[in-house]
Amino acid sequence: MMDFDVVDLPETDHVDEGDVAPDFVRPLVNDEYWEDAALSDVTDDGPTLLVFHPMDGAFPATYVWNEVRDRGWTDDLTVVGLSISSPYEHKAFIEDRGIDARLFSDPKATVAVEYGIAHDLDGMTGVTEPRPAVYLLDADRTVEYAWVAAEWPDFPPYDEVEDAIEGI
Repeated sequence: MMDFDVVDLPETDHVDEGDVAPDFVRPLVNDEYWEDAALSDVTDDGPTLLVFHPMDGAFPATYVWNEVRDRGWTDDLTVVGLSISSPYEHKAFIEDRGIDARLFSDPKATVAVEYGIAHDLDGMTGVTEPRPAVYLLDADRTVEYAWVAAEWPDFPPYDEVEDAIEGI
């Protein structure tokens, strides 16, 4: 059994359903290379699932991406992730975990701050990462579905996310 404490996260005024998700430009990483890309460039291709996750290597990130892969969501729509991990770490994480999605790199967590989901890590002074969150966006970046963690660790309600994907 894993030894960790569940931590309640404070209330937050985060991006929510009906809002237009803020656009941003960050390195977008796949299993071969990375390049700067805007979220709006990704959503222009149609519905997009934006998955904020803890840094690569943290067990919640592995669990989330295993679930995304096992449910085949990348077959149904564009799925992208975002964490504070570097492009080098993302590339290795994608290869090691067999992730069929691209991951945005946001080492300073400025996107998490803009989305209202920044989380200062206990015992790691100066380290901020996004709390786990899932946003289903339409082509205009309107949030059709939003889930944001209320505690750490917390995992998306996968069946609910899947229902939202099927409904778009």
